[in-house]
Amino acid sequence: MTTASAASSGPVGPTDSSRVPRYAGPATFARLPRLDQVTAADVAVVGVPFDTGVSYRPGARFGGNAIREASRLLRPYNPAQDASPFALAQVADAGDIAANPFHINEAVETIEAGADDLLGTGARLMTLGGDHTIALPLLRSVAKKHGPVALLHFDAHLDTWDTYFGAEYTHGTPFRRAVEEGILDTSALSHVGTRGPLYGKQDLTDDEKMGFGIVTSADVMRRGVDEIADQLRQRIGDRPLYISIDIDVLDPAHAPGTGTPEAGGLTSRELLEILRGLASCHLVSADLVEVAPAYDHAEITSVAASHTAYELTTIMARQIAAARG
Repeated sequence: MTTASAASSGPVGPTDSSRVPRYAGPATFARLPRLDQVTAADVAVVGVPFDTGVSYRPGARFGGNAIREASRLLRPYNPAQDASPFALAQVADAGDIAANPFHINEAVETIEAGADDLLGTGARLMTLGGDHTIALPLLRSVAKKHGPVALLHFDAHLDTWDTYFGAEYTHGTPFRRAVEEGILDTSALSHVGTRGPLYGKQDLTDDEKMGFGIVTSADVMRRGVDEIADQLRQRIGDRPLYISIDIDVLDPAHAPGTGTPEAGGLTSRELLEILRGLASCHLVSADLVEVAPAYDHAEITSVAASHTAYELTTIMARQIAAARG
């Protein structure tokens, strides 16, 4: 479909898999058009191939393209949300924001500027990382548009360290920086899926002072996804919401391809069901980070990540369509 015909007949959707096999052609997210193939995008899927901020295994710089490859299997109708997201809104693959791998501070500035450009077009962002360092510049950009945002942070770890080896920008520090900079609504912050050993109890004390609530992976197991989703919805209310997902929120059985795996995590089913339970929240943008395909097996992690991004994209597309009436 050409850009001109798309403008008159609705969003340009994925390549037709009945005509072109899923394994053929360029690996855009969900086989959607590139941003330069449409007049405008309501949701821009953008990669940030940056992993200089990791503290253990590297390799998340290759995560975005691994997710794109795995997303070839996604289909246009989402029965769990009873929606065809790519027909409700124009979703397009915006390619990558290329950042300096040798200078973290410069990379953070570059990512923020790239996000500013995309958000400036009116699109919401579905960002594929990259390591969790990238959440800070993305939140800075989103806050310029919406003011301080509510945050749901799905992760095995808190990511609210002060510094690591004296560095203020790492994948373990983005949310402390975000609180310090006033770009988060501290009345509506939650970690989900945290677990594992810490450096000390002070990590939890500091985190609580910043305003974070914590839902551990054990809480999800004991209380169930419906109750957890209801708790999160009540905490968020109608505030603009940003969701940041580190794939290591999943147990290594469901996501072995990541940089800092921790035992005892969520199942992919639990994660997807919690996200579906947040469909009424005002989701303004999201990121999905820390997929490191070199440690993956049979694309287990990339497949889980592609489905996670699909659910988030569906939520945004439904809300965009509803706002248009």
